Amino acid sequence: MENYPITISKDQEVHHFEVGEYAHQDDDKCKFRVFENGVYVASFEPDNHDFLHICQNPGEIDEEILHLLADEIETHHPRGINKLKQ
Repeated sequence: MENYPITISKDQEVHHFEVGEYAHQDDDKCKFRVFENGVYVASFEPDNHDFLHICQNPGEIDEEILHLLADEIETHHPRGINKLKQ
């Protein structure tokens, strides 16, 4: 699957992210990787109910922004993020 853009705004601050989906491996639970300006800044992992949780945050992005981003990623996959082809 190709990366796709998501824009998040909070307190008049705008973040332009690019989200990539990666095969969900047992040794690498971070299924969604997030880039900002071409730099890897965060990743998410889904739980059994298709809710995303922060896996890594090397870009030290504000957690509230990451939660908003997770909501947008979940919306991008209306049939469930765990049901996508792997």
